Parts: sequence; structure tokens; C-alpha cells
Amino acid sequence: MVVNVHARNGGKAYAYAVDRLRSLGVPVGSTLPLRDPSRLPETVAAAVDAGHDLVVIGGGDGSVSSVVDVLAHRDVPLGLLPLGTANDFARTMHIPGDLEQACRTIADGHIVDVDLGLCGDNYYVNRASIGIGARVVESMSPWLKRRIGALAYPVATVKAFVRHRPFRARLRFPDDDHPPVEYERLLQVSVANGRYFGGGQLAAPDSGIDDSTLDVSVIRQGGVLDLLAVARNLRTGGGGSHVEHFRTTRVELETAPDLPVNVDGELVAHTPQRFRVARDALHVVVPRTWVDAQGPHSA
Repeated sequence: MVVNVHARNGGKAYAYAVDRLRSLGVPVGSTLPLRDPSRLPETVAAAVDAGHDLVVIGGGDGSVSSVVDVLAHRDVPLGLLPLGTANDFARTMHIPGDLEQACRTIADGHIVDVDLGLCGDNYYVNRASIGIGARVVESMSPWLKRRIGALAYPVATVKAFVRHRPFRARLRFPDDDHPPVEYERLLQVSVANGRYFGGGQLAAPDSGIDDSTLDVSVIRQGGVLDLLAVARNLRTGGGGSHVEHFRTTRVELETAPDLPVNVDGELVAHTPQRFRVARDALHVVVPRTWVDAQGPHSA
């Protein structure tokens, strides 16, 4: 078990989770309270190389995203204790935010295979975005997340909107499932793998993390009232007249000017960029009530 103690609730949760998992019969072989989040990937890689057959991560979406490059297409499943601000991946997987119930999920749940997104060579679980989404990352500070929790996202979004400049984009779909499209004045392009992002926004009403596709959303620049309507509709996966959706397995994106790409809360790439889905790339411990992409979803 590796816990990012710099996650919003990490420090308080570490000792409780160790004791509770062991009392529930989980044979925890080693535990690490990690104070430097940048060491998460190497720490998980060492655990896998040492022969551990389950890795439990205590942290938020950033913690999960930082280790999926290590766990992708490996036989070691991921257990999750959601300790972050948004916990969108946990929400997608129906993993309870309550620590007691999250521990019980690891002890009593089952393992499912889910997709990952690929931005170039970078795996991600939730979403990659270009435009205001990247600006939100620049406006989001660890202090802000610790101070106001989930409210940090709308606060950072307001700051990002003030700084944003519309951009042009061209989307090409290599599998020819959609014709190429070009746009002149955009607020954002996002390529979602998971069902939720941004603190509970839906990628699409029927999106799933095991449906072998990516959900692409294009948001045109508009006035303040238009964008407020977009923000409201994104809670249910809509967006209104300023939003277009595409479902695909691969998409190539060019922008003018070239822009940074926000991948699960980290700026790790720039446009032009290629995105694709990696099917069944990650094994995750989930509650036994979790259903696949063919069944109903609930938050």
C-alpha cells in the first residue's frame, strides 16, 4: 500500500487504512507513506518488480494517473483509497469516498478490466483537454485544493476563463468513423476515457470506461451566459448548442497556436497530438455492484 500523504486527506488516512485492511484480512505486505508524490511511479514499479500481486494507492486522480504507465497491461491490479479533491476515477468505478467502505471494497470486491486513454505515449484514466482545461491546471494550486476542496475547481475555472484566448483546431479521425472537422474559435477540446472528470462532470450521458472508445467534446467560445449554460449541462453530459460530441477510438488534433495538453491534471504534452484508446489496459478492484458499459451507471 502506497499512500500519498500530501493528498488532501492522506496524512490522516494512512494509519487507519493500514490497520483496517489488515483487520479485514487483506495481507498487506508493505506500506509506504509517501511524502514526495513525484516518487509514486518508481515506488509502484518497485512494488510490482518485488512480486506484490496487488497495489493499493491512497490518493486522488493525480496519484492514480501517475502510476497507470507502470500498471498498464500488467497483471497487477489496482486498489484505490480515494483521498483527493475530485476523485473522478473513484466515482467512475463506484469506489466509495468513505475510507471504511473503500477498505471494504478492497477486501470484498472483485477485479474488472477497464480502458485507458493514450495521449501520445502517456496513459491516462479520466480526460485529456486542450484550452481552458489546461488553464485550469495552471490556476490550480495545492494550497487552493487543501483550503477549499472541490470548490477549487470552479474557482480555478473562473481564473482560467479570464486568461483564456480562443484558438483554432482541426480534428482528424484515422478510422474514418467521422469526417475531418475544423473550428475557428474554441474554448476547449477534451478527449475523455473515463465517465467523470472535473469534480463530477459527465463526459457523455452514456459514456463508460470499458466501452473501448473515447468521448471527444468540442466547446465553442461564447458569451458568459452561453458558457454558464455549457457548465450546467456538462453535469449531465450535455452542453447545448456550443458543444459537439464525437465517439471514436482514435483522433488526431492540431491547434493554432500549439497549446499544452492537460492529462488528468498535469500538463504533459503539446499539440499537435494523437489520442487513442487502450482496451482493457488496467485491472481495478471495484465493488461487486459495479456494472460494465452495457449496464446502467450511477454516481
